[in-house]
Amino acid sequence: MAAPEDKSGKSPFAGPAWWVAGGAAGALAAMIGWQQFGPQQSAAALPAGDRLAMEKLVKETILANPEIIPEAINRLQENEVAKLLATNRDAIEAPFAGAWAGAAEADVVLVEFFDFNCPFCRQGSADIDRLLAEDKGLKVVFRDMPVLGPDSERFAQVSLSAANQGRYRKFYSSVFQGQGGLTQERMIKAVRQAGMNEAQVARDLNSKALQDEIEKNLSLGRALGITGTPSYVVGDRILSGAVGYDALKEAVAAARKGKSPTA
Repeated sequence: MAAPEDKSGKSPFAGPAWWVAGGAAGALAAMIGWQQFGPQQSAAALPAGDRLAMEKLVKETILANPEIIPEAINRLQENEVAKLLATNRDAIEAPFAGAWAGAAEADVVLVEFFDFNCPFCRQGSADIDRLLAEDKGLKVVFRDMPVLGPDSERFAQVSLSAANQGRYRKFYSSVFQGQGGLTQERMIKAVRQAGMNEAQVARDLNSKALQDEIEKNLSLGRALGITGTPSYVVGDRILSGAVGYDALKEAVAAARKGKSPTA
């Protein structure tokens, strides 16, 4: 997975606060306390003897069943990710212009954060193609997240120009099917293969609106704790790295099941 380039002097992709083991232990203690003493009493409000008994019970439970710690951490992470995604759902899933593919009225949306300079994104693009070919109820939203230098930024700018011209998918595919570095020659070739207006591309290379869209994608990545490309958002899950077709298909199926009234 390609790692982001830090341009701010501080880590812009610092992990969210829930990635802390202590939170899981606290959640576990709260759960045990709830079961033992009921929802109306907090640990601090308990008599000293009962509080000591609760602390002893928690300690004994953890020592006797150490495997519950990673289980509790995973559950806590999943719950916090779901809350975070729910809060940012519209911003994440609403595509920029034509930067999407698949079903217009989809029952599941998969969002890909990617960088044209990332070899793992190139690898993952074939998985996206296969999913779109097989699943007619799926919509894929593409978010250009250029974290690998100036060449990535320039290609992202042209990519968004393609989105405005209704040529996004053609440009995306042309770049990832090409070979070599992100050179000027490769950009021109991809622009022509996508059937784009070259004069408009030249103007868009200095477009503030497109630059703002790229900054929005980078900010969304930071908000979601995304640490590299490719990364995918599907339903209530974030998948990092070139996880492969099977993992993406399973995530789409889980998201679809979660939307079912009988789920």
